[in-house]
Amino acid sequence: MTNSIVSSSAMKHFVFAFVAMVLASAVALPAQAHPLGNFTINHLAKVRTDAHGLSIRYIVDMAEIPTFQVMRARSIQGSQHLHRLNDWAKEEVGVVKRGLVVRANDTALELVAGTPTVSTRPGAGGLPTLYFVDEFHAVFPKGSDFRDLTISDHVYGDRIGWKDIVVAPQTEPTKELRAYPNALLASPRNVTSVIVTHSAAGRVLVHDISDSSALSAAPATSQTRSNLLSDMLARGVTNPLFVLLTFLLAIGLGALHALEPGHGKTLLAVSLVGARATPKQALILAVALTLAHTAGVLALGAVLLALAQYIVPENVYPWISLVSGALVAVLGAVALSRYVKARRGFAHAHHGHERDHGGEHAHGHHHNHHTPPDAAPLSFKSILLIAMSGNVAPCPAALVVLLTALTLHQVAYGLLVVVAFSLGLAGVLTALGIAVVHGASWLAGRRGFDRLASYGPLLTAVIICIIGAVMLGKASAGVLQAPVLPVLLLVLAAIAGYAFAPGHVHTHACSHSEKEAT
Repeated sequence: MTNSIVSSSAMKHFVFAFVAMVLASAVALPAQAHPLGNFTINHLAKVRTDAHGLSIRYIVDMAEIPTFQVMRARSIQGSQHLHRLNDWAKEEVGVVKRGLVVRANDTALELVAGTPTVSTRPGAGGLPTLYFVDEFHAVFPKGSDFRDLTISDHVYGDRIGWKDIVVAPQTEPTKELRAYPNALLASPRNVTSVIVTHSAAGRVLVHDISDSSALSAAPATSQTRSNLLSDMLARGVTNPLFVLLTFLLAIGLGALHALEPGHGKTLLAVSLVGARATPKQALILAVALTLAHTAGVLALGAVLLALAQYIVPENVYPWISLVSGALVAVLGAVALSRYVKARRGFAHAHHGHERDHGGEHAHGHHHNHHTPPDAAPLSFKSILLIAMSGNVAPCPAALVVLLTALTLHQVAYGLLVVVAFSLGLAGVLTALGIAVVHGASWLAGRRGFDRLASYGPLLTAVIICIIGAVMLGKASAGVLQAPVLPVLLLVLAAIAGYAFAPGHVHTHACSHSEKEAT
């Protein structure tokens, strides 16, 4: 009881100190990163019409990661190479003209571009963001009785971000993508296609006909810590105390990342219980998770460096989730299949045992009639594979830290900060694992638990299968544009088909007559 009180008091002091540290750092380092997330490409079309034609003021606001890709692909370092940025802006005009489609009475209008302007603004960790503006004009066909105007914006249609089309006298709330209202960050604008109708009275009526399945930005829960950690890293290594504070903050923020909603903690807890793991094995698992998370960050960072102009970073995450979910589902299916086949073998051998002894002897021996001998729990190797599969996706916060380090030529320092972040993540998962292991040990001593425990391998395998199927279903929505529920049901059906398919049954029990014969 005393130990529990001491632990609770120590935890409160730790939380208080950590919060104070974060607040102090936040005051010293005001966040300048993009409020909609480091992956976003945001664009706005401001339309004005008159009797002769229309004008469109088009604005693109790129966050840190896509800006990094643009500059990496063109060997642009910061804002020093303005001529290269201007060359990019001229290329961007073509991107906008190809993606912005305007029709008057079903007649496509040709857009004529003006002179684009481009500038950079500071983002997280000193990484720049890009801001592009240009004016486009179009003339209505002569002699046409213009009534309906359709404007569709397909520019960066596969990227997440704020997307808006406003037609005067409408107004928009971002001051041309310079200041995003906090109240709208959770549900950013996603207007990509409108119909503009001029009534007989001269009123302008705008109807939103956007595709509801289009991608829109959703601020990540890790956005604040991403900005804070990368900003602290950008301060360099001249102050040892500040470097220590950065490492401590990285560990704490990694721990907060582990507490976010997700399948990783559930998978870890279920796997540890299913394998009847020890605290030592939980610690080994923490090391494995740290290595896996760090490797994931490094791998995605390397891909961004090598394929900067070809890859869409936020589209990588659904693929990672798809592969992760497939691995979890396969491992769960294998565990379920082992249980089912072992159960069949046990039933067959047990039935033969009773037949050889006759009914009068069938109950004269003490047998466990609930747990088949071969229905062993998950192996520790399976735990490692399942837990690492469920936690393989790198955190965007750690990725931004790595890219900041690369930009500042402080790769070793950045790697150490990423490792510290991963240690915080793994530390919380380890604490959870040890608590689960001790809880399972405590329950094992309670009356009636042995009957429930006999179904432990089955419940463990079923839960792992369900989590894998859910991960696959959600990932398929982003990768394959498939509805979640049919994919989920299809995966569950495939798992059941594999697990319950007829196959060779191994039996390790033998009858007394067989023993006597030997």
